[in-house]
Amino acid sequence: MISLRTLVLSLVAAASLALSTQAAPEVYEIDTTHSSISFTIRHFVSRVPGSLSDFGGKIVYDKASPEKSSVEAEIRIKSINTDNAKRDDHLRTPDYFDAEKFPVATFKSTSWTRTGENAYDVAGDLTLRGVTKPVVLKTTLLGVGPGFQGAKLSGWEATTTLKKSDFGITAGAPALGDEVTITINVEAKLAK
Repeated sequence: MISLRTLVLSLVAAASLALSTQAAPEVYEIDTTHSSISFTIRHFVSRVPGSLSDFGGKIVYDKASPEKSSVEAEIRIKSINTDNAKRDDHLRTPDYFDAEKFPVATFKSTSWTRTGENAYDVAGDLTLRGVTKPVVLKTTLLGVGPGFQGAKLSGWEATTTLKKSDFGITAGAPALGDEVTITINVEAKLAK
């Protein structure tokens, strides 16, 4: 017959083992050489593409409880590139992004909501040109797996559409549309 003490100790040991085997949240750092931020905006009757190449950030991913995950990122506005140096210089002026006064845009998530298998609505605050607005990134976890030299990687894709006028950018009308479609592709490396 098992004593009460032995039964209690067995239950405590089993509970401790179960807790210790649960996965802890993992912190991934964005690898900018394998990541991209691109956008398009309407110009009269077509769409003009562009990108931002200087950015960084981290993703804290909790596989067991994705709603506890988070992401923070910074984007340096001077890195805007539309393959036209004159236009890019104009975009950096106070007419548009005012990159001297507001050199960095930031995003900080406020919630993650599962919308499907490996799909999430990542809501957060985007600060651009000194204005902070809520934004939802339609996000897909593309995969988690091994990289070179034993690295563990995660891959993500996110899209959103925002209005430039919400951030105080009204120049360019009527030639330029108000809506900007953004696509973000991220490869991130597990921090050591």
